[in-house]
Amino acid sequence: ITERKAAEKQSETIANDLRKLIDTANAPIFGIDTQGLVNEWNQKAAEITGFGKEEVMGRDLVQEFISAEFKTSVHAVLNNALLGHNTANFE
Repeated sequence: ITERKAAEKQSETIANDLRKLIDTANAPIFGIDTQGLVNEWNQKAAEITGFGKEEVMGRDLVQEFISAEFKTSVHAVLNNALLGHNTANFE
């Protein structure tokens, strides 16, 4: 049991460290679930977009935060990513 608790503690520490790394990264980082709803939004994403994490969580990224001219292409890129397909050099 002691080894299991130590392993759980180590996993928890690593998860917390990764959360801090994502949140304080000097690049915008966001995540979406399979329905396209925002499930991660770091401080840099908030700074660049003006939308705080609490404002975007659970909302549809493409429909609510992407301008009309880019909705189709961004939706395609994100769908490909969810399917495991790489999209290189997207602008």
